[in-house]
Amino acid sequence: MEKQIDLSSWKRKEIFDFFSHASNPYYMVTFRIDVAPLYAYVKEHHLSFYYSLVYLCTQAINDVEAFRYTIRGEQVFYLDPRIPSFTDLKKDSEYFHIVTMPTMGSLAEFNEEARKRSAAQQFFLDTSQETDRVIYFSCLPWLDLTALTNERDFSSPDSKNDSIPRIAWGKYVPNGDRLELGISIEVNHRLIDGLHIGQFAQRLEKLIGEL
Repeated sequence: MEKQIDLSSWKRKEIFDFFSHASNPYYMVTFRIDVAPLYAYVKEHHLSFYYSLVYLCTQAINDVEAFRYTIRGEQVFYLDPRIPSFTDLKKDSEYFHIVTMPTMGSLAEFNEEARKRSAAQQFFLDTSQETDRVIYFSCLPWLDLTALTNERDFSSPDSKNDSIPRIAWGKYVPNGDRLELGISIEVNHRLIDGLHIGQFAQRLEKLIGEL
């Protein structure tokens, strides 16, 4: 259940205040992960690699407490589980659209629902679904991703409050018996440290290994 944080007793208060003075408190990290087990699993079960990785990343994000915080004005809130908001591309189209939906159900159920919603969607974005609970996902499957920046409106008075994680990846690349994928994640340092990104990466690796 969503709840407001008592900042006076919040253990992160000092770090939060320190990075609140930065005009740009965002930073990006890219790490490589072995997705060979995921690739084998989706091929065997006829699932989308992209939708499946969105599902697993969302689960991994929600399993790390630090990613569930958001900043609203002068207050911090702990959120209900985050939901993915992901780019998608219809066949033979050059213009992407953004699908926002929860990850309830199994991996296969999410795949089926994502396919249906994406195919039926006739607009770019449903702005009514774009709350601070989302995770932004994107993919550049045409290249080996090593880094990525994201667009932001720094002219907004609330620009430093943006607490939405942004995750992207490129194409997977064979490396020995591994199938490596570069995953980029951009976060707000007021809420999330490198330790928490490491926890996310470890959790994602575990979920993939358990398939």
